[in-house]
Amino acid sequence: MKLHKVLLLGVSLLLFSCERKVDQVEIEKDEQKKIPIVIEFGFTLNDFQVVQDTIKSGDTFGKLLESYNIGNFKVHEVTEQIKDSFNMRDIRVGKPITLLKAKEAPHQLQVFIYQKDNIHYSVVDFRDTIVKAYNKQKPITIKKRTIATAITGSLSETLNKNGVEAGVANNLAKIYEYSIDFFKIQKDDKFAVTMYEKFINDTVYVGVDRLESSFFEHKGKRIYAFPYKIDSLAKRFEYYDEEGKGLKTMFLKAPLDYFRISSRFSPKRFHPVQMTWKAHKGTDYAAPHGTPIKTTASGVVERTGYTAGNGNFVKVKHNGTYSTQYLHMSKILVRQGQSVTQGQTIGLVGSTGLATGPHVCYRFWKNGEQVDPLGQKLPNTEPMNAKHKAKYLEYIAPLKKELDSIAQQKLK
Repeated sequence: MKLHKVLLLGVSLLLFSCERKVDQVEIEKDEQKKIPIVIEFGFTLNDFQVVQDTIKSGDTFGKLLESYNIGNFKVHEVTEQIKDSFNMRDIRVGKPITLLKAKEAPHQLQVFIYQKDNIHYSVVDFRDTIVKAYNKQKPITIKKRTIATAITGSLSETLNKNGVEAGVANNLAKIYEYSIDFFKIQKDDKFAVTMYEKFINDTVYVGVDRLESSFFEHKGKRIYAFPYKIDSLAKRFEYYDEEGKGLKTMFLKAPLDYFRISSRFSPKRFHPVQMTWKAHKGTDYAAPHGTPIKTTASGVVERTGYTAGNGNFVKVKHNGTYSTQYLHMSKILVRQGQSVTQGQTIGLVGSTGLATGPHVCYRFWKNGEQVDPLGQKLPNTEPMNAKHKAKYLEYIAPLKKELDSIAQQKLK
C-alpha cells in the first residue's frame, strides 16, 4: 500500500514537472510574440544592437568612425569611397545619429545613420566588402486641414493652441502685412486657414507644407488671401483677395514684424527724455535690440546719418509724394543714393539719440508734410489683368466655398 502511494506521488510530480515545462515554453513564446518589430530608416532594428547618440562639439565623421569597430575598413578608405554620396562636412552639432551594431561580440559597426532633420537622413552601410552611402527621406504623408478660430492672445499663441507650428504665424503675417496692422489685432478678431500638413509615417507631425486659402477678419472686415501664379514661369505665388485684387499695397503697415507700438503719432506728447510736452510726429515700435528694420516701400535712400535727437537714421524717398524715415538705429545697413526694395532690411533696432529703450521711430511724409501713417489710405499695387481674372475666380470658387463652410461651423 505504501509502495502504491509512493508511485502515485512520483507520477504526480513528474506530470506536474512536465506541465511546468510546457507552461514555461508557452510563456516564452508569448513573450517573443509581444516584442514589437521596429522598422526605421529601412532597417529592422530588432536585428541589431542599436545605439542612439548626437553629434558633439569637435566631432568629425572620421573621429566618429575611429570610436567604433568598423572591422578591416580603414577610416581614410571609407571617407574616400563615400565622398560623392555623403558630405561629411555637413554634420552639425546636436544632430542625432543612429548606430546599428552586430548583436554578437565584437559588436562591429554595420550601419551609420545621420539625421539632417526630421525628414532627411544619410546612411553609411558597412555590411558588404564595399562601403555604400546614400541619402533618403522618411515617408511623408500630406493631409489637408482647415482651422477657424477667434484670436486668443497673440496670433502665434492661437495657432499653437490649435496644434499648428509657430512658422505659420510668420507666414500669415507676411501674407497680410500690407492690409492688417498686427499691432492692432483684437481678441474678437477671427481667422481661418486651409493648409496642407506633413506627417512622417502618417502619424508624426512635422510641419506645414503649404497654405491653400485663408481669411482674416479684422474690425468686422473679412480679408481673403489665395496664393496664385498668373504666369506659370513665375518663381513664387502672389496673394489676391476674393475679387482678384492684390493684397500688396505700395507700403507695408509697419517697418517691423510682430512688435508693439509704444508711442503713436500725436500733436502733443510728454517726451520721456526731455521731460516736456511736444509734438510726436512719428510712430514708435518697441522691439529687442538688433531687430531688423524694413523699408516699408521701394525707393532711394535720400539720407543716412546721426543727430543728437534722432540717433542713427535712414530717410527713403519713394516718389514725388511719399518719403519715410527710421530713427534710433543701432546700425545702418544702407548708404545714401542706394536703391532699396519694399521689405528690405535697412538697419537694426537700437536706442541711439534721445531714446529710453530700443525701438524704431517711424516717420512718414506726404507732399512734404509729416502725417500719421496709420491714418492714411495708401495706394494699392497694380490690379490683376482682366484676361487672367476669370480664370482666377474660377480657380478660387471651390476653395472659398470650403473655407467659408468650415468657418461657419466653427465660428458660431
